Amino acid sequence: MKDLKFAIIGAGNIGSAIVEGFLKTGIIKAENIFITDQRPEPLEYFKSQGLQTGNDNFKAVSFADIVIIAVKPYIVKSVLEEIKSKLVGSHHILISIAAGITIKNIEDVTGRMPIFRTIPNTAISVQESMTFITEANSTKEQQETVQQIFNQMGSTMFISEDMMNAATAISSCGIAFVMRFIRASVEGGVQIGFKPEVAQEIIAQTAVGAAKLLLENGGHPEHEIDKVTTPNGMTIMGLNEMEHNGFSSSVIKGVLAAYHRVNR
Repeated sequence: MKDLKFAIIGAGNIGSAIVEGFLKTGIIKAENIFITDQRPEPLEYFKSQGLQTGNDNFKAVSFADIVIIAVKPYIVKSVLEEIKSKLVGSHHILISIAAGITIKNIEDVTGRMPIFRTIPNTAISVQESMTFITEANSTKEQQETVQQIFNQMGSTMFISEDMMNAATAISSCGIAFVMRFIRASVEGGVQIGFKPEVAQEIIAQTAVGAAKLLLENGGHPEHEIDKVTTPNGMTIMGLNEMEHNGFSSSVIKGVLAAYHRVNR
């Protein structure tokens, strides 16, 4: 893995987060990464970290074994048109992180080659992303390589491409949904006497703990809820008040609204 060479096309939020993940985990050596962008500022920073940088996508692809397309969706086609003559199906693995761009969209430009479509979320910047992967024309070894790359920055799951929009609704949008719950809980904490920064620390750590209980124990959320609800207790009173005001229904409706929006 460490000897593989990468071209990262695009030094925006996700492209930069991936590179930061590579550097923090040490999974890829800095000198084996070539990142491109049209803006000088991010390139100056990454050059100082030992990466190869520039605005020549063709040169970056020539350098690489794995090409990661991390540009805005409306730019993907023009980038692929630019580099397609240098892409070699028997050598390169192409990974797209552009939302809404299907494998067929990519193949229409590049032709048949190993293509991976991925959906990380913004927690990739702290190595805690839930990244979804779908593929075409790849070998088992290539699939394991791509999964290993993104496992360094959180968790991964292979799904069929027709589930990618659903995955976006509950994971990529889900970051915002969880943040809104945290924000509301912080506001409640302030009302009962905590300073905002203290309430935020308490709620954020509580959210981390709740998530770890599910991830490590593998139980159902209601099982964990039952552990902290006692007859006539404060927890069940709080939960029931939330439910009377439509908490679960609102969350479900929000997920469905996001899903239907991305499918329009």
